[in-house]
Amino acid sequence: MNGLYLVIISALVFVLAYRFYGAFIAAKVLTINQYKVTPAFRFEDGHDYVPTNKYVVFGHHFAAIAGAGPLVGPVIAAQFGYLPGALWILIGGVLAGAVHDMVILFCSMRYDGKSIAEIAKAQIGDKVGLATSFAVLFLNILCMAGMAVVIANALHDSPWGAFTIGMTIPIAIFIGIYMQFLRPGKIKEGTIIGVALTLLAVVLGPVVAASPTLAPIFTISATGISIALIIYGFIAAALPVWLLLAPRDYLSTYMKIGTIGALALGIIIVGPMIQMPAMTQFCAGGGPVITGPVIPYIFITIACGAISGFHCMISTGTTPKMLMNERSILPVGYGAMLTESFVAMMALIAACSLVPNDYFAINSSAAHFQALGMQVVDLPQLSQMVGENVAHRPGGAVSLAVGMAFIFSNIPGLDHLMNYWYHFCIMFEALFIMTIIDAGTRVGRYMLQELIGRVWPKFGDPHWTPGAIIASALICAAWGYIVLQGNLSTIWPIFGVSNQLLAIISLAISSVVICSMGKARYVWVTVLPWAFLTVVIFWADFLNMFTIYLPQGEWLMFIVSAIMAILVIIVCIGAIKRCLALSKTVPPSYSTTESVEAEELKHLEELVKTDPKAQRFKELTISSH
Repeated sequence: MNGLYLVIISALVFVLAYRFYGAFIAAKVLTINQYKVTPAFRFEDGHDYVPTNKYVVFGHHFAAIAGAGPLVGPVIAAQFGYLPGALWILIGGVLAGAVHDMVILFCSMRYDGKSIAEIAKAQIGDKVGLATSFAVLFLNILCMAGMAVVIANALHDSPWGAFTIGMTIPIAIFIGIYMQFLRPGKIKEGTIIGVALTLLAVVLGPVVAASPTLAPIFTISATGISIALIIYGFIAAALPVWLLLAPRDYLSTYMKIGTIGALALGIIIVGPMIQMPAMTQFCAGGGPVITGPVIPYIFITIACGAISGFHCMISTGTTPKMLMNERSILPVGYGAMLTESFVAMMALIAACSLVPNDYFAINSSAAHFQALGMQVVDLPQLSQMVGENVAHRPGGAVSLAVGMAFIFSNIPGLDHLMNYWYHFCIMFEALFIMTIIDAGTRVGRYMLQELIGRVWPKFGDPHWTPGAIIASALICAAWGYIVLQGNLSTIWPIFGVSNQLLAIISLAISSVVICSMGKARYVWVTVLPWAFLTVVIFWADFLNMFTIYLPQGEWLMFIVSAIMAILVIIVCIGAIKRCLALSKTVPPSYSTTESVEAEELKHLEELVKTDPKAQRFKELTISSH
């Protein structure tokens, strides 16, 4: 089958879903209100609550949610064939993932930009809120570990990749200072300079790799890369959001969307054939990376590309503290997730364009590949063309980069640049994942401060610098320990399960908020994906615990999995009880966006007479929305 068909189908499905389903949820279910003063203005502090241009927020949000999942997950899932992954990306992205991100972002903005645990506490009760705090904190740490191990596998012993990714950090800091102090409000200038510097870092990569002086400096082991990521996560979480996190995420979004757009164009021009069959013999289990069967493991292997619980930590963490208007919830919440699903589909096509034997040679260890009884086809030539040995580098990142480089190099006139394309794609993937590390660690810092603040109120103050530094260090130490102790085959399954367990929590709490608004008749929007995920993810968690961790003596993973499952069950039971109670006691509301905005506009006109924050909100947002 030609990969072009999947590109066209995906684009049509996502555009129609945004136009109709996303708009329906915004207008009828959530009743988005453009005249309501957002938390970014009401609690503006210049550190975490910072009113930010909607395009910059979209860039930050997309960069923060689009980590390893939409790239690595579909590539690993290609071992089952292209069909299971493609169906889950399309259906899951539209009906589950985008709904999840949009609704929980709305909930957080209506609760002053607070975390999902604080929303649970307010809606369901203190005990469920406490269980949610621990569950989300556990899951956050596991997600960070899952992302970091993929970067370490992709960048170790690659001076070109390590140099390029390393340079994006000082570039982001410079752009943050440039747009905050040197040229405030000059978004276009900062964007052009930042993107140009980032591309320059890619171009200088081969110079560094060929230098006898610089190459050894940037030739770093997997352990060294892991330690560097831990240090980076700490710094990014502790610094003000405008200095490193937001500009780096914003700049990387241009690289991400631009590269995926170029890949889609390349697929249109080249028309690569999908060489992977629709379904492989590994659908029944026994695959080289994911050993379990396609159902339920497809639902935890492809997480971010279809639905990802990690996204709730961004949607209730940094993004609601930056959005200037509720009208941006639809493009930022629903739209960014659909964009990520499109990325996932492109990654799946790139991986499936490789010869299956070569795909399995890259994504399995030497011993596992030998056990499969396969022979490589084009792999030696591919390794020579990219300038590195790409065999036996599991994790999905390398096989995706090879697949993308193969497509780009088949564009007329670009066939001699495959080594550049490969390293560019490695940089592109690492940029995706690094934004998860910085944003996720920062959100973990928020959650830990909230949790400890229950017994030590001073620590819960997000503006107290010692508390922020200590919390950042503790979060980095926790996920860093797991990365240094584990490997991909043990970390990725628990990452996938923890990610989706967190999605279950988010959907449960979102359902409660919808019922509390008098919109119980629309609660199916979140209940359907909640119920579906509960069945398949608990099934996968059970298989992980008793067929992987217990037989291998992975007691830490086994215990953590059991604790997570118990915490999620507590939250779900509390949410179900609360939904039933609210559906009986809260009068039905038939308000729409049009009706609530008419009322809120009158309130805003009165508010601006006495409240300078409301005045600033009206001046900066109403005219531009």
